[in-house]
This record gives sequence, C-alpha cells and structure tokens, in this order.
Amino acid sequence: MTKGAVYFHFANKEALAVAVAEEFYALLPAIAETVRTEPIAPLDAVAELLIRTATAFRDNRMIQAGARLQIERHLVEAAMPTPFTEYTHLIADLLAQAQSDGQLPASSDPQAMARVVVAAFFGGQHISWVLHDRKDLAERVREIIDVILP
Repeated sequence: MTKGAVYFHFANKEALAVAVAEEFYALLPAIAETVRTEPIAPLDAVAELLIRTATAFRDNRMIQAGARLQIERHLVEAAMPTPFTEYTHLIADLLAQAQSDGQLPASSDPQAMARVVVAAFFGGQHISWVLHDRKDLAERVREIIDVILP
C-alpha cells in the first residue's frame, strides 16, 4: 500500500494507530464469542479462550499490531482504548459462572482470578514474542492454564 493510500483513509499516524488498537480490542470479544457457542463448562471455556487468543496472537497480524501498540501506547499522541479491561471482564464472567456451577470453591474471587489470568496471559505472550517470536506461545499458555486454573 502506498503512503498516499494510507493517508487517504487516515488523517495521520495517530489515527491509524487508534484504528488498529480499536480493531485489536474488537477481535478479542469476537474470539470469546466463538468459545461461548461451544457446549463446554465455564472453566474449560476460560482455557479454550486463552488457547484461541494465543493462536490469534501467534497468527493474526492485526492482533500482533494491536498488542505492540498497547505496549507503545505512551508514544502515541492520541487517546487509545483502555487496555485489558474488557478481556478481564470476559474471563471474570466465565470464572463467576464456573463458581456458580461448582467448578470453583465458593471462597474463590473470580475478579481477582481474572486479573491474575489476564496478567499472566499478556505477560506470557510478551515474553514469548520477545524470546521466540511467539512460536512457543501455545505451550506457555498451556503452562498458565495448568498452574492457575484448577
């Protein structure tokens, strides 16, 4: 694509960055929706969501670009979407359902668990990206699932 074609659609680099970040945050709930249509238990749905998200981080250029922009958000002179909150809510909702279904102890805190899972996932994907170009991301996410989720 030529520079002229890009600037025909976007006023400047910041507008392009915001559009990519917004698409990134639209794709994550879309992945979650594919999991919600599966006839699986909520705790299994959390694991499946993490695996499918890892696959998207490994294979989808828009996801990769959005993730990079979130890391570099301090360099973008425009209002970027708030990172991680919606994904955390998606995980928390599934964990709360798992708790209601008896898959988690009543003493569990689905909100706290969701924050830990999301922090582990996004940290793990970043480390996998830096060290192995995300080639080992599925394995790292499987480790997160095995260690954090009962």
